Amino acid sequence: MISSAELTVLLGVLKEEDKPLEAVLAAFNAAFPRADRFRVACAVCTLLADRLVVLPAQRVALLFVLHEPYRAEPPAAQPFLPFLVEQLGRARDGPGARVEHNLLCLFLAEQPNRDVAKRSALELCASLAAGEPLPVPSLWAVQAAFAERDQHIPPLRRRGLHPTLLAPAADADEMGSVEELAAAPLSDDDVSRELSLASFEPAFARPPPPLLPPSDDELIWLSPSAEGTRVLWDESLCAENVKAMEVRELMSKAFKTSLLPQQQQQVLAEFESDAKLVYHCGVTPKRLPELVENNPVIAIEVLLKLMASSHITDYFSVLVNMDISLHSMEVVNRLTTAVDLPTEFVHLYISNCISSCENIKDKYMQNRLVRLVCVFLQSLIRNKIINVHDLLIEVQAFCIEFSHIREAAGLFRLLKTLE
Repeated sequence: MISSAELTVLLGVLKEEDKPLEAVLAAFNAAFPRADRFRVACAVCTLLADRLVVLPAQRVALLFVLHEPYRAEPPAAQPFLPFLVEQLGRARDGPGARVEHNLLCLFLAEQPNRDVAKRSALELCASLAAGEPLPVPSLWAVQAAFAERDQHIPPLRRRGLHPTLLAPAADADEMGSVEELAAAPLSDDDVSRELSLASFEPAFARPPPPLLPPSDDELIWLSPSAEGTRVLWDESLCAENVKAMEVRELMSKAFKTSLLPQQQQQVLAEFESDAKLVYHCGVTPKRLPELVENNPVIAIEVLLKLMASSHITDYFSVLVNMDISLHSMEVVNRLTTAVDLPTEFVHLYISNCISSCENIKDKYMQNRLVRLVCVFLQSLIRNKIINVHDLLIEVQAFCIEFSHIREAAGLFRLLKTLE
């Protein structure tokens, strides 16, 4: 939990017994990074649990280190509050017991004494040891806070027992035997001192299930021998899938050139018989534009098979941003009629189509692309794929800009009829 070097540093901080406790806490924070303080504080609890390891003045400093950083937090959020409450219950007779009892009473009071931080550990030991034992403060607020927190814990775990049992108040020498000592009742004072918020749930004895008698076909495995046994080998294991190889070869060609009709049908048939084959045929978002331009029919089938993939948005992004062409519009048009595409994707693709038409310098290619885009938009509108009112202003401006083209004039008239 804590290294020897860290323990040396911690003991060095505890040597400052004549300095105010707030200075000791500052030295503790300076010695350990914020990420390590909780771990070191857990080690402090281990040191405090062994009452013979740390001197009384050092115990005062360590208890202050555990309490002060979380003093302003609500009770249920203070990680070491159960430990402090438990130490209050265990502060009995012994060296420094009255000091520790009075100090913890000051810490757990409803209105903590702020003068404690200004005094050194030696001064507190002297003043608290001379005074009378303080009454145990009311812990009902603490118990209520932990009861509310424990509502989320299973009921069985909340019915725990304290890890330690107190010896009865009577002197052990007066008892006849150890059994009589264990059977002696605890006094009211012992019960009142049993303060703890930590407990462990009882363990239920679970007997192991009985062994079932082995059946006849199991006896051979109790004493296996080489006779009558043979290795069963799956001949198809690690065998190369010939059809998958053919599809990968055809797909590598499909990125570069148009496949023959029979080759396209073969690829589509294999995709239909094995839907997962599309994940292993080499199609990536980066290579999608090549497939769209050379074999749009296969590209459509691939995208339909990939609709359930978590990476489909990457393919859509590439499709939207690729160069607008007849094949890309064919792919998008077929996808819109086959599945419900995201509205923002369709709108972005239409906007890219319009800006592509406006940016072409070649008049012949511009007129050709405008005709394709107008036919594409009319198909989307007639099939009710898009809500034209969302893009009405942009599409109308496009039609007016290219009104000298017959398809643009026809699209404009279609928009007017929809109004």
